[in-house]
Parts: sequence; structure tokens; C-alpha cells
Amino acid sequence: MVDVGVIGLGYWGPNLLRNLYTNQRSGRLVICDCDPARAGRMRSRYPDLYCTADCREVFGDDGLDAVVIATDVSSHYPLAKLALEAGKHVFVEKPFASSVEQAEELVELGRRKGLVTMVGHTFMFSPPVIKAKEIIDSGELGDIYFITASRVNLGLHQKDVSVIWDLAPHDFSMLFYWLGEEPSRVSAFGHAYVLEGIPDVAFINLAFPSGSIGNVQVAWLAPSKLRRTVIVGSSKMLVYDDTEPIEKIKIYDKGVELIEPESFGEYQLTYRTGDILSPKLSSDEPLGSEMEEFLASIEEGRTPRSSGEEGLAVVRALEKAEKSLRKASG
Repeated sequence: MVDVGVIGLGYWGPNLLRNLYTNQRSGRLVICDCDPARAGRMRSRYPDLYCTADCREVFGDDGLDAVVIATDVSSHYPLAKLALEAGKHVFVEKPFASSVEQAEELVELGRRKGLVTMVGHTFMFSPPVIKAKEIIDSGELGDIYFITASRVNLGLHQKDVSVIWDLAPHDFSMLFYWLGEEPSRVSAFGHAYVLEGIPDVAFINLAFPSGSIGNVQVAWLAPSKLRRTVIVGSSKMLVYDDTEPIEKIKIYDKGVELIEPESFGEYQLTYRTGDILSPKLSSDEPLGSEMEEFLASIEEGRTPRSSGEEGLAVVRALEKAEKSLRKASG
């Protein structure tokens, strides 16, 4: 069993704690938050757990094997570094760190100490995303031409990071997972409409070594919530709509073929429109699968699916997109 400390009991921490609490691989749990109100709520919900307001108690607890960090982005790196230096495996909510330099240091520190580093890219454990990966890897879609993703809603403006660092990690982690590669080029443009200096809408373009391209739209300014991804292949197309209650994935047997003329003349295009299939999906909770992966990776001594290296790849793309956006904005 793995003894774990959870730091950060605000927006996302309680969800991680709930899944750790019910996981059979979990041993002793220690929770930590400097906000008395948050700590009080968790104490009443989990009266059997020790709660502290000082994270140094967590790092100094020799009985703890691992630390789960669900705090503000700016604190991810210093807290994760302290945990690794204390000899503890680390799970950090996305994004992994605030810069490529910080993420690289954490990956190297974890590697040097033989510790698991994992990042909270929850969508990599979502049944629709896993199913899409299976379909892509099977070759059913053919060569992947391009992927477009929209992740927009009204609200939840962040005060310390742009919309790119807040929302794009989800789509970047999915695209890199599906394609099995990092982008060779990243560019972006957007604007800060509500809070000066903090872009709240961005359009990001990505080019991959395989020839696939991607476009990700993220925004805190939209009339309705949209979580939709379209994958266009040479044989078929796939739509993943996370707001759909049941049929989150649909495979379209649609495409176009170029027919070369047998003699001198114009090329002809043949358009194909076939069936639409919605595959059956698992009902597993992504967060439950994510915490299971973290604990199993520690017990089995293996690299988790959303490893520190995967987190570093996402941070690398985020940093490129942010720099491109700032440059385009003048």
C-alpha cells in the first residue's frame, strides 16, 4: 500500500482525495491546506485523516511515500521539488510547472532519485479519449490529416495565468497522446479583453513531424460551453464531443478520393458518405483511473501514462504558444 499526502484542498484537491480514499492501494492519507475553511470542510468529511496547515509536515513525514499537489500553478514547481528532494513520488496537477526549465528540472530530479513523477492530465484517462486512441492506432481512420479542438465557455477567468495555460493543457495532452509525438511548430494569436495582460481567447496552430496539423481554440468568453474535437483521417473521420451525455464519440465513414484520369483530362474527386458509428465506452471515472495509475506505477516501479516527460512536452508547447501569442499581440 502507498501512504500519500495531499496538498491543496480547494477546487480539484477534494476530488483527488476522494478517489485516493476509496482506492485499495492507498494506505495512510495526510491532507494539507493553509486555508482554515477548506481544511475544516475536509476534516468534517474525513474525520479519520490527519490534517495540517503546514506542508513541511508532509515533506518531513518519513512514513509518506508520495505527495499529490493540487495547488495554484505558480506553486507546482517549488512544492514538487521539495517533495522529490524529500524522497517522495509526486503527482502534480496540470500544468506540470510554469516553465520548460522548471519542468525539465523536476523530470531530471525524479529520474536521478528513481521516483515517479506524474502530471494530472485527466483526459488521458477518459474512456472517450482512450477509445479514440485505440481507433487511431488501429488504422481505421487512415493517416491523420488534421485535428481541430474547441474548448470554450463563459467564465472562470484566472488571475495568474492566461487561457492558454488554463485550458490548452487538456487538448495538448490529448493530441500528443493520440499522435504519439510532439509538435515541431507552435504558433498562436489571441487577446486580453477582460483583464489587462491576461489573454482570455486564443487560437493555436500546431504542426507535427508526421505531417498532421492541429488547431486548438480556447476561450473564457463564449455564450455556451463547448468541448468538441474533430479528427480527420484519410479513410474516416471522428468527432469527440465531451458535452454529449451518451454518444461522446462518433465515427463518420466519410472521405474524398482523388481518381487520376486514364487519359489526358481533368482529375476527378469521389466523395464518400457512409455510416455513422458510435462505439460503446467504458463507464470508468477518469480521476479514479488516474489515481490508480499513480499508485500502481509506484508499487510496480514503472513509468505512468501521464508521466513527468509527458507533462514536460505539454509545458514545452504551452510556452511556445504563449510566446507566440505575446509576440503577435505586440
